[in-house]
Amino acid sequence: MTGYFTNDQHEVLRKEVRDFAEREVRPRIPEMEATRIVHERLSKLIARQGWLGVTVPREYGGMGMGHLAKTIIIEELSRVSGAMGAMVQASQLGVAKIIHFGSDVQKKTWLPAVASGRCLPTIAVTETASGGHVLGMQATATRDGSDYILNGHKVFVGNSHVGDLHGVVVRTGFGSKGLSAFLVEADRPGFALSPQQSTMGLHGFSFGELRFDDCRVPAANMLGAEGDGLPVAYSSSILYGRSNLTAVSLGIHQAILDATVKYAKERHLYGKPLSELDNIKQKIGQMTSRLMTARLTAYHAVHLLDQGMACDVELMNAKLVNVESALDSAREAMEVHAAAGLSTDRPIERYLRDAYHIFAPAGTSDIQRLRLAEESLGRSRGQWSERIVHGEPVAVS
Repeated sequence: MTGYFTNDQHEVLRKEVRDFAEREVRPRIPEMEATRIVHERLSKLIARQGWLGVTVPREYGGMGMGHLAKTIIIEELSRVSGAMGAMVQASQLGVAKIIHFGSDVQKKTWLPAVASGRCLPTIAVTETASGGHVLGMQATATRDGSDYILNGHKVFVGNSHVGDLHGVVVRTGFGSKGLSAFLVEADRPGFALSPQQSTMGLHGFSFGELRFDDCRVPAANMLGAEGDGLPVAYSSSILYGRSNLTAVSLGIHQAILDATVKYAKERHLYGKPLSELDNIKQKIGQMTSRLMTARLTAYHAVHLLDQGMACDVELMNAKLVNVESALDSAREAMEVHAAAGLSTDRPIERYLRDAYHIFAPAGTSDIQRLRLAEESLGRSRGQWSERIVHGEPVAVS
């Protein structure tokens, strides 16, 4: 199936990222697992490869290769380290808001910095009380002359502790038109980070809390116009979040299969390799089938996105299929490994922990199923993909 959507340039990129991941990322995994804190040096090293600019137009110094190339980069990093794949996918959310909503000045200022690896961007939307209910956010921005003053907090912000530029959606008024988005530099007075918390998985990646205490931001830092905050939040999640997280799940899924096949060949039972037992073959066959289907849904969805076609449904399905498939295969892989899988000396338990982290962001599997059902029932809320790609105005209901 690889090669149906990809071309020679994609496969050269895949080899480049895979070689880098084996050479630079894999040796650092024990350190990341032991410390459980963000690996800033490795994050910056990956950024300097230019891969954060994969969707950035060439006129701004980016690679201009699109979403399929982005998927391959995230997939290959995640195959070695879900944490570093997550780091790149979170940065891509930050890139999206500037590409689609940034002014000419903002694009010329920040996109070259992102493309060269000098800037790691983020997107900050979620709050403790409101969770995934975007309209329930309470962080505010109040106009004060030529500035806005931000107060409040954001949680589960990918790259929180390594980000240089935070895209923050806050409330400037009432209702769905009362949200606005701002670019907030990490060194601004009034901006602070809460201490990084230890998590179940994705060790080496940070997704923490940002705090704003009378943080003064120039009005020129606003993304789009006042009231565009909801489209900024939704488009980042729907177009980039679902496809990016799909790629992380896909890479982890590949790692799960690779590790299980390796173990089944090496482990002997009843005088022969575990891989010769029919019940083990059944499990590996099922995992292989899941992975092939998952990759097809992932590549197809981003291929449509690259073509500027409506693909919200395909993006929803890609995240649903990839997240659930990776989790199912991770559980079966643990069954194949049996007690050996519980040891941190083997990577399989890490893959299981990391896979669970991809479930909630950009909509849980239940949310994806609900949206897919609405599409089938004729209650679609419109195609964000088509409107954003073609620069059409976004109606907010």
